Amino acid sequence: MSTYVIAEIGINHNGSLETAMRLIDAAKEAGCDAVKFQARTVELVYTPEELAKPRESVFGATNGDLKRGLEFSVDQFRDIDGYCHDAGIDWSASCWDGQSVARIAAFNPPWLKIPSALITNMALLDAYRDTGISCFLSTGMSTDKEVATAMRVLGGQAIPLACTSTYPCPPAELNLRYVRTLIGLYGAAGFSSHCVSPWPVLGAVALGASVIEAHLTLDRTLWGSDQSSSLEPKSFKKMVEEIRTLETALGDGKKIVYPSEIPIREKLRR
Repeated sequence: MSTYVIAEIGINHNGSLETAMRLIDAAKEAGCDAVKFQARTVELVYTPEELAKPRESVFGATNGDLKRGLEFSVDQFRDIDGYCHDAGIDWSASCWDGQSVARIAAFNPPWLKIPSALITNMALLDAYRDTGISCFLSTGMSTDKEVATAMRVLGGQAIPLACTSTYPCPPAELNLRYVRTLIGLYGAAGFSSHCVSPWPVLGAVALGASVIEAHLTLDRTLWGSDQSSSLEPKSFKKMVEEIRTLETALGDGKKIVYPSEIPIREKLRR
């Protein structure tokens, strides 16, 4: 089975629809199956005090200016929906509140993404479940009990993704074997990468991950909190190519004598 590869655009578009479309193009060129954004109703996710905090950015002088500047409107997501449809690539978003779940679900995406930060938000999990849309559930900074509770609330509607919520994540904290643990518990699992190297992703695929999510940027030196822990287009494309090679190389686990081995067998077998 082919690994489903998601390019996490997140907020690496920096509020620019043009940049978002360039990232979609890069994901398509890399051979990705999907791209993912983030969606928030700013006034619901953050308190007035948090929004009023001083924070210099290209959008203004407060944290609220930044948060509002990074959000796409329904009309902009409609443009993204059409652009992805024409490009032949899936899209969806991580939704941080119930209104955002409803907004993105209205586009009828093939799946929705639950971010690690909200895995214990029961009301939000209910909102995800009630859409009837399949979900990917990131498990970063969560205990086994929290993951199990979330999966139970979602009622078999989700595939969990092994994840460590550190940006970028050091190798010693990746715990790739957790992919196998999740498969044993829930039948399927994926891996959400916060690494600037493609190698952990390949390890996760070798361990059975059926879904891979990794951050994509046009340039790691661009302004933005997630750019430096993302892969640039050339590296992302190489990662996807190696995933496809690995899928072929893994085989089916049955020992057979390949036709290419026959002449060597006849020559060397004693």
